[in-house]
Amino acid sequence: MESESRYPPPLRPEFFQRQDEKDDAGFYAEPRLVTHIDDEAIAALSRFYAAMVPPGSAVLDLMSSWISHLPAEVEFERLVGLGMNEAELAENPLLTECVVQDLNRNPALPFDDQSFDAAIVTVSVQYLVRPVEVFAEVGRTLKPGAPFAVAYSQRMFPSKAVAIWQSLEHHERADLIGLYFRLSGRFGPARAIDISPGPGSDPMVVVVAEARLA
Repeated sequence: MESESRYPPPLRPEFFQRQDEKDDAGFYAEPRLVTHIDDEAIAALSRFYAAMVPPGSAVLDLMSSWISHLPAEVEFERLVGLGMNEAELAENPLLTECVVQDLNRNPALPFDDQSFDAAIVTVSVQYLVRPVEVFAEVGRTLKPGAPFAVAYSQRMFPSKAVAIWQSLEHHERADLIGLYFRLSGRFGPARAIDISPGPGSDPMVVVVAEARLA
């Protein structure tokens, strides 16, 4: 059982239990060079990120893979991908740096304070078992006022998604992410933005908050 200190009220340890509690490194050992949302959702997300992150920014792509969902035509000063599979990260043509790290084992990010102009997590927040710690670390590495965008859809690996995520309706998950932001103590108010492409495509919601000095 995880320490209670990792889960400030109203969160509880059992909220972050999973069907498959085996080491995540084994689950993610084989590269999965597939997309986890459809093309229309990817395009909508890319447009959103393009509007949010100016060219020349230093960006942290957390829980990254072989695709960052950032606009390929925008040139970033620095784009760091942190993920679980080295082969997937190596296939990502946009990344300038790659870091392999299991945030469920070690949520401490290997970056200096105020290193980034923006951070993103795309369709992966449901797998974090220590989300408040991770959000606090992201806030530490962002410059004051920099956005952290957490995008989610309806898809997931059910065996690895935490219990509280699976218990909630689609719209309620935005409130959960907002709670992570608030409990981390590193961000201003969060806002949820529905960028769903429309009928027949994956629904997409992005929850965004700006970093503030702790």
